[in-house]
Amino acid sequence: MTSISYLTNTLLPLHIRRFRPSLSTLSCSLASDVDPTPNSYFPKRGQTLELVCESLAFKGKGLCKVTQTGFVVLCDRALPGEHFIGRVTRKKGNYAEVTKVKTITPPRDIVDAPCVYAPYCGGCKTQNLSYEAQLRAKEEQVRDLLIHVGKFSLQHLQLHAVLKPIVPCRIQFHYRNKMEFSFGPQRWLPKESLQDRIVDDDTNENYALGLHAPGFFDKILNVDNCLLQSHPANKVLAAVQECWRDPQLGFSPYNVHSHKGFLKHLMLRTGRDVTTDQPEVMVNFVTSSYKPELLKFLVDKVSVFPEVVSVINNVNTSVGNTSVGEEEYTLYGKSSITETLRGLTFQISANSFFQTNTYQAEVLYKLIEDCAGVKGDDSEIVLDLFCGTGTIGLTLARSVRHVYGYEVVPQAITDARLNAKINGIQNATFVQGDLNKIDENFGKNFPKPDIVISDPNRPGMHIKLIKFLLNLRAPRIVYVSCNPATCARDLDYLCHGVVLCRKKRI
Repeated sequence: MTSISYLTNTLLPLHIRRFRPSLSTLSCSLASDVDPTPNSYFPKRGQTLELVCESLAFKGKGLCKVTQTGFVVLCDRALPGEHFIGRVTRKKGNYAEVTKVKTITPPRDIVDAPCVYAPYCGGCKTQNLSYEAQLRAKEEQVRDLLIHVGKFSLQHLQLHAVLKPIVPCRIQFHYRNKMEFSFGPQRWLPKESLQDRIVDDDTNENYALGLHAPGFFDKILNVDNCLLQSHPANKVLAAVQECWRDPQLGFSPYNVHSHKGFLKHLMLRTGRDVTTDQPEVMVNFVTSSYKPELLKFLVDKVSVFPEVVSVINNVNTSVGNTSVGEEEYTLYGKSSITETLRGLTFQISANSFFQTNTYQAEVLYKLIEDCAGVKGDDSEIVLDLFCGTGTIGLTLARSVRHVYGYEVVPQAITDARLNAKINGIQNATFVQGDLNKIDENFGKNFPKPDIVISDPNRPGMHIKLIKFLLNLRAPRIVYVSCNPATCARDLDYLCHGVVLCRKKRI
């Protein structure tokens, strides 16, 4: 029987068998003095409700339910235990979205958010919730998704101790090794700050460099310091903010509506020098065209920091808002930075995937090895699906016979092969290919694996790949996920089979 283990990027390990679904319930209060009509149970747009947030839904929205009907109400920035007044802004099928009008009773486990942007920024919506409460909320989210989407019963999850305690990170801030900031022609301000606005909309001072305002693709919240990224990266961000609006420099931020402008994104990546263990920072300017003479001032500005060892220019001429360019140029220093994980050295290029939390990546890879049950006698074959730059497969290669890695991004495969060479690993083969488009020939170029590692992006695995794994019948599968919703769906297929007709599963 195939054994399947699952890991999320919040490091919540579990072991899966065949389970059956069960139901859990949530409730909220609906005050009669707000709107006593029966229609309140199925609220309409503009209606005002008094609610109690019971838990956090995926992506951090507060979840309530109308007691009499179970109608789901979601509220951005509502926290568990918070008693509040909300106004319905949107109704979609079996749920409604509300905007918080006023807090009546503050939430449980509330703390002071250390970041000044926390009330408005979309990056840290629950920063004013204690870290311990955040961990509990994530455990609940994974558990509920396994029950309702994955069709596993709560009784069996508890009986077989499938859900293990979440593994907290030893640091809560400055842990991300990659941040992407966007340039924009007009900075976004919260409503309460609009009356303080004294800047002329037509001046460069209104330009923005920061993060997208929640719910908007075209509005940028200007950010001078981000508590998620490293201190050296924040020094670079501050240096760019200090000068890029100067009209004499001739910079123009990209406008997503008119498709005009030069500067699109500022991507900052942080690694470590393998010899000195000191930080290494890569600065990546994403622009709409290649104008190195125009960027020279910014390159000189940021390269004075000793931590900056690489300045890259990705040129993206498309009208889209992606940070990946069609062309890439090295304007200063190296074309990549390095990082060490579990005793191995990895080269990180501008657009290659690397676990964004280096501290937890160390823990995650150890959990993957434990869940895989590697014998360590150099006898096993590992199939590493969605291998990226090969980090997971290469950490296992030292204890197995051979690793076969597959990834769609050509640059990632190039990096994976380079990483294998750097670390003297010769028993790893990396192949570029789209795992969403496999055919009957997939699997003929490698022996049957003893261990399968799957680490897909947010959409999860394509049904073709799931059917391949069901027919493969590998003894062990480890599923690593950054999206518990699509992972729960895939686990349902892997553990309960794929429905081919009304009653038949494979």
